[in-house]
Amino acid sequence: MPVFVVQQHDARRMHYDVRLEVDGVLKSWAVPRGPSLDPVVKRLAVPTDDHEMSYATYEGVHEGARYGSGAVIVWDAGDYQNQTRDKQHQLIKPALAIERGHFRFALQGVKLTGSWAFTRTGRDGDWLLVKVRDEAADPSLDLTVTEPHSILSGLTIEEMAASAGSDG
Repeated sequence: MPVFVVQQHDARRMHYDVRLEVDGVLKSWAVPRGPSLDPVVKRLAVPTDDHEMSYATYEGVHEGARYGSGAVIVWDAGDYQNQTRDKQHQLIKPALAIERGHFRFALQGVKLTGSWAFTRTGRDGDWLLVKVRDEAADPSLDLTVTEPHSILSGLTIEEMAASAGSDG
């Protein structure tokens, strides 16, 4: 099963990087407000550069690094399953789904489970991340508020940022 990771990143602005393994790299979108469990809520998702697979477990503080400065934690991670189908109900490979502008997948993470979809919105190149209506949908729960800690280190983004200042 391919992997996914959601990294909280305090760069110029706080955001969540949603990354999905596709053809040996992590396809990535910056989601400013993080994933929502409410199927009615559409979250802006801005495509970013592909990342190496080794980046899936990165936590720390970038200083003017290639991927932007600021603290990073692994907010969630796990496996995902492609669910994108064509009009004949045949599975479409993830790379082709992304190229076509609609990618549906099921997450099996520590915090996030169930089905989700990225959909390109049109001319500006932005995408939307939407929770699919399923048993894991919960409009009353905001995991970005109730579950702020890294699944790897147990630190919040603020604690990770503070740890960089205490290295001296």
